[in-house]
Order: sequence, then C-alpha cells, then structure tokens
Amino acid sequence: MNHDFELFVISINDLSKNNTFPIATNLLTEQVSKLSKESLINIVQEIGTIPESIEASSTEEKLYSKASDVILSRCFVELGLKSKAVSERGNSADIIAESIHGYTLVADAKTFRMSRTAKNQKDFKISTLSNWRGMEHDFALLVSPYFQYPSTNSQIYSSSLDNSVCLLSWEHILFLLVNDIVENDSLSLEQIWNAPKRIERDSKIAYADRQNCLFPYINKFVCDRISKKIQDFEKLLQSCKIAIAKRGNCEIQHIDAEINIIKGFSREKAVSELIKSRKLEERISSIKSFIKSLE
Repeated sequence: MNHDFELFVISINDLSKNNTFPIATNLLTEQVSKLSKESLINIVQEIGTIPESIEASSTEEKLYSKASDVILSRCFVELGLKSKAVSERGNSADIIAESIHGYTLVADAKTFRMSRTAKNQKDFKISTLSNWRGMEHDFALLVSPYFQYPSTNSQIYSSSLDNSVCLLSWEHILFLLVNDIVENDSLSLEQIWNAPKRIERDSKIAYADRQNCLFPYINKFVCDRISKKIQDFEKLLQSCKIAIAKRGNCEIQHIDAEINIIKGFSREKAVSELIKSRKLEERISSIKSFIKSLE
C-alpha cells in the first residue's frame, strides 16, 4: 500500500469503530473533500482492492464500500462535474453527477478482494444501475478494478450493451486524473460515458458475440476523447499490474500472519473463535427474539 491509502484505511477503521455509520460516512466525506489531488490519485490507485486486514462482512467493510463511492464522487469533481455520493441508497444511485454540458449521470463504485475469485453478473449490478438512470439521467457508469472484469467472454458485456451501462475501471479514472483532464466549454466527456451506444453504432457488435470483452473499444474511446495514444494507457496498465502484484504479496503476508496467530490458539480459544466466526450465538439470539415476537 502507498502511504496515502494506508492512512485512508486506518481512518476508515477508526471511524467505523468510534461512530455510528451515518456519522462515520459524513466524517469520511468531509475528509475526502479535503484531500489534495495527489493524495486522491494515490488512493484511486489502490481503492479497487479491499485490504484483507478489513474483516469480511464487517462494519469496516461496509464503510470501505461507502468510501469507494465517496472517492469516485470526488474524482468526478476533479474531472469538472458537480457530484455527490448519496448517503442513503434506497432506490437511488450511489453517485449522481452533473456536467456543465447539461447531461447527468449515475454511477456505482465496485471494490473486490484479491481472494474473491468467483464473480458473476449479479456482483456488478448492471441492471440495477440502468434502473437508477431511469428517465432522469442520461448515462449510467460502473467503475470496478480493471483486472477484476472478465478478460474474455461474459454476460456482463452483453448486459452492458443491452442496458446502456458504461463499464469503466478505476484505472480509466486514474488515467483521466493523471492527465489533468477537466471538462470545460470545449471538452465534454460525454462520448466516454456513452460508450455502449457508440460500440453498437460504430462496430459490427450486433453481428458478433455480444459477450465479448468490450475494453478494446472502451480503451480506445477514452484515449481518443482526451487525445492520448492507446500505448499511453497500456503503459499505465502495466505499472498498475506491477503495483497489484506487490500489493498481493503484502496481502498474502497479512493472511500468513493470521494463520500463525490461529495456530497459537489454545483449544478453548480456537473453539471460541470458531463459534464467533460462524455467528452461532447471534443466530440463537435472533431465533429467540423471533419466538418472543410471537407471544
């Protein structure tokens, strides 16, 4: 982890332990709004990967997920849009942004653990994003780690086309940020967000396998829009691969350390931790509460 991201994770852990979730979210949003662009870029480089130090299904993980929304919203601000991360989801998109060119978009930020290998269409919520766009907004975007998208065929890609949801990655957002791209009177990023319709219009995709990976098209659209060569983006992807591999080794070290701690448990401690991990006592409590509610 780079220093800015490490501090960001520490802050998420502290906020989740010492505050209610709404208060923690507000404090986190305030912190992100004060980040320098350099610190923001450093966090964007890492945010797509959930640290193994954050326990699965914990309050910290829930706040980390919200943090990714807040970070992506701040990225849109850096790109020249008005943007906000919605505190209470309900039937609303996680992120809403508005351009000086008159269009609006909804977006969803996705993060995954490196240890999470099985991902399917429902993990990306593409149809949900399409519903959130509805009649009110012009575009819908999904932002996930580049190398966590399927590299070959997947229903995710046909769903993107069918629902007109633009698939982007944190690496695409990073590419825009490091190149100091900002919307102005002469530059609109609308052509990037409109990638699904452009792909169908500008290619023979309708006559091919619609489940083919769409990133060769999307990468070109991003580079063309900001007048960069595809080799520039590929160079960034290569540097990201190196950083991901380095991060992965750190995550392995963390898991190895946990294994060694568990190996040192007494029998009583091991039994206690197993009961806790399976939430057996909480399940008993829930059943008792349900029975009591019937009285």
